[in-house]
Amino acid sequence: MKISEFIDPKGIKLQVACADQNEAIDQLISLHSSVGNLNDEAGFKEAILAREAKGSTAIGNGIAVPHGKSSAVSKAGVTAITCPAGVDYKALDGNPTNLLFMIAAPEGAADTHLEVLSKLMTILMDAAFCKSLVQAKTVEEFIGLIDKKEEERYAGTPAEKAATGNKKIVAVTACPTGIAHTFMAAEALEQKAKELGIAFRVEKDGSAGAKDPLTSSEIAEADAVIVACDKNIDMSVFDGKKVVLASTKDAIHTPEKLFEKAETAAVYHHTGAVTKRSDDSNETLGRQLYKHLMNGVSHMLPFVIGGGILIAIAFLLDDYSIDPSNFGTNTPVAAWFKTIGGAAFGFMLPILAGFIAQSIADRPGLAVGFVGGALAASGATFANPGGAIPSAFLGALVAGFAAGYFMKWLEKVCDKLPQSLEGIKPVLIYPLCGITVIGIVMCAINPIVGALNAWISGVLTGMGTTSLIPLGIILGAMMATDMGGPLNKAAYVFGTAALAEQNEVGWMIMAAVMVGGMVPPIAIALATLIFPKKFTVAERKAGPVNFIMGFCFITEGAIPYAAADPLHVIPSLMVGSGVAGALSMAFKCTLMAPHGGIFVFPVVGNAVLYLVALAIGSAVSCLLLGLLKKTVED
Repeated sequence: MKISEFIDPKGIKLQVACADQNEAIDQLISLHSSVGNLNDEAGFKEAILAREAKGSTAIGNGIAVPHGKSSAVSKAGVTAITCPAGVDYKALDGNPTNLLFMIAAPEGAADTHLEVLSKLMTILMDAAFCKSLVQAKTVEEFIGLIDKKEEERYAGTPAEKAATGNKKIVAVTACPTGIAHTFMAAEALEQKAKELGIAFRVEKDGSAGAKDPLTSSEIAEADAVIVACDKNIDMSVFDGKKVVLASTKDAIHTPEKLFEKAETAAVYHHTGAVTKRSDDSNETLGRQLYKHLMNGVSHMLPFVIGGGILIAIAFLLDDYSIDPSNFGTNTPVAAWFKTIGGAAFGFMLPILAGFIAQSIADRPGLAVGFVGGALAASGATFANPGGAIPSAFLGALVAGFAAGYFMKWLEKVCDKLPQSLEGIKPVLIYPLCGITVIGIVMCAINPIVGALNAWISGVLTGMGTTSLIPLGIILGAMMATDMGGPLNKAAYVFGTAALAEQNEVGWMIMAAVMVGGMVPPIAIALATLIFPKKFTVAERKAGPVNFIMGFCFITEGAIPYAAADPLHVIPSLMVGSGVAGALSMAFKCTLMAPHGGIFVFPVVGNAVLYLVALAIGSAVSCLLLGLLKKTVED
């Protein structure tokens, strides 16, 4: 298939004047929409802006290639505009951009589509060719130049095009999306290798998988390996080879320096890990922490959603009148759904901690993080290893980062060990030392949580029943603070203890506790709909599920959002939950069941006003989320 088959002549505009980057993006998206490539123009723009947030797609030399892969794309295609006067597109070299191509790829796009689109990225590495495109007077001339260049560039096989010489070097290029920079970096390296007379082969780790993969014999025969990647790749195949680590930006702009570094590169010794992102050194500490955190959150999300919905189904199918204290497992069918959903929920904290640790220390951190998350969930202490005081998701966050950074330090220490011990490090030294240390850390943290619980319970008990509205504020806010952690659990335990008194005040306390726990997921769901720009695409897709979790009193549905942006999300949720708890007390709403959400509303005293309290609290949190959270572009 030819590149021009993906370019509709109506999707090209020449001699355009654009005031800024946003106007250029809008024009390119409008062209896509006009030729029928999109089913959701706004959704595709979100994908484009999300990619730009990771780094400008203006690679310099007057070229920009904004691109996105999204369900908002109905068919793969390319649009283009030329801006002879230039537009400020935040290019890496600081110069104006005058040639812009926008690639639209549907989710699950066929390999052939992505391969053809990658060809376009490759031929754009020729500066003279790009200049001729900018100077084109007609659309027909523009497309004709692309056809001619494609025929020249792709006349032979990868082996036939590879430069030959005495020195042999192989490379791998990869970027997060695998559409543009992967192939442009490969082309820049190929051109420079040909110029230097180096025998060269490059593997492109694109969106559709590895293209032109390196063989074991090619790697074995190579004098050095260049890894120009902006994402993690498996490095085990390069064990014992001289390796240069770089970014795709380095390969595109300074390929000659990478070949120079190959002369004196250090020999790489594989330790069972995957390579870190090569551009980590350019990231701020905050950005690195956020990246590690999001790795854990994104892997945790399916367990929260799947488990939470199954638990909600259990409440729907159960009979509250059989045993109110055992609601959710009274009938065999309900118990089955509750058990399966609970099993999924049980993985939530180990997954969160495990993948935070894996993002920091790669594979050696994974097992250690899993164990730390499990200990946070069980509440193991030195005095009671079987578990007594769970530290919940805050403990899992501590476990994930502690495990990751300890394992990263341990890897550096173990680099000094004799080469003969290399084989036992990933199977013995790393897991044994790591799990032991994280066990000590978590058994030290959980008793602190226990002491905090005891102190909080004492404070709440001391408030008595004379300050019910302030008590409602405190209980509601506590339910939204750590969602399953010590503060949340202390409030819930206080509520169930008050429920055992079997009097109106105890029932009012339990009602305030439950409404405070229902607000966070509902507020999150509302905010993803009302303020979509404040959330990532994945968060928006998962947002409506939180309506179900909130109405079922599954506060944990808000955990992924709180973990991703705790400084803005948690205070917003605390205020709304506190308002809901206070209103519940003011309306003298009562609840005689310890759980169940809307499924136990028939036994709620003043149920209509209870719904009013829930709605107002959720609205308050939603508005605060819209005000406090930054847009995803920022």
